[in-house]
Amino acid sequence: MSVMVESAPACNEMSGECCFEHWRMWGCRWAADMTSDDRSTFTAQSLRHELGPVTFGWTSCPPVRARRTERMIRHSDEGLYHLTMLTAGEAQVGLHATGRVEAVGAWDLVLTSSSHPYETRFLSHPDTDTGSGRPRVEGVGIDLPASLVPIPAHRVHGLLGRKLSGQEGAGALLAQFMIGLSRQAVTLQPGEASRLGMVTADLLSAVIARELDAENALTPEARQQVLVDGVRTYIRNRLQDPDLSPPVIAAAHNLSLSHLHSLFTRHSQGETVAAFIRGQRLKKAYRDLADPALHALPIQAVALRCGMPRASDFARAFKAAHGLTPREHRNRALAAAVVE
Repeated sequence: MSVMVESAPACNEMSGECCFEHWRMWGCRWAADMTSDDRSTFTAQSLRHELGPVTFGWTSCPPVRARRTERMIRHSDEGLYHLTMLTAGEAQVGLHATGRVEAVGAWDLVLTSSSHPYETRFLSHPDTDTGSGRPRVEGVGIDLPASLVPIPAHRVHGLLGRKLSGQEGAGALLAQFMIGLSRQAVTLQPGEASRLGMVTADLLSAVIARELDAENALTPEARQQVLVDGVRTYIRNRLQDPDLSPPVIAAAHNLSLSHLHSLFTRHSQGETVAAFIRGQRLKKAYRDLADPALHALPIQAVALRCGMPRASDFARAFKAAHGLTPREHRNRALAAAVVE
């Protein structure tokens, strides 16, 4: 399964009305009635990434309203869940069945379903200007088949339209994972994109299970995958620590070292914990050395930022991984940036 990356039609050469219609038709995987008070001056930016069976998206737009009706559901139901997390602005989410309206702010998670009618108002405020000169609503979201969530639909139904925490537990892991996807999805290889789609489904399942206090609803395989995903996040957040090692990670997660190794290699296509740490450090160094904003930072300082204090070890490992010395890579990257 290949990764497909699409951007919404450019709006800078369209009238506001035309831009709104293009954005509305492009952005929805299921039928919904989209309206906006800013249709005449509407401008939006969006990206969509296909991660196997999961679709990940980012958008920035003026305030909008989305409504899915019983009639739309009877006409077509794709059997999808949609998870939204705003990073700017807020939303009011109402389910027709309950009449309840939930206020959702930035960094909260909210789940809706193509099988249940709802209405969502996405709002912005003057203090949520994201740099465009006008208040905007921004956020990330995922669409995935409900069949990928190993929890009965009738149990998930109680969580639809409710505010779920993106600040703690599995919710925090999923929130940070989605932000990471918004930055890295365009760089993913086809195989890893498809695998990360399944990781996304596992993390969402863990969030739902946490809210339902139903960890036993997850399969053992899904629980193990969530644990390994948490280990990966733990590692990525501590790459600068030269003492980061499998024993330290095992202790932090209340695992025996042998159990950590067994779980990690099983869910990482045979890659060991130590190899993952080394690979992530070298990838970070590769990005930092190519960053024009860090061109004045000595190469040794870049290595230290990546948790590799020994210059000779860093240079040797970098060349083995990338085929260039750190200095050669930096010079080529900076020269290419000047040409562009």
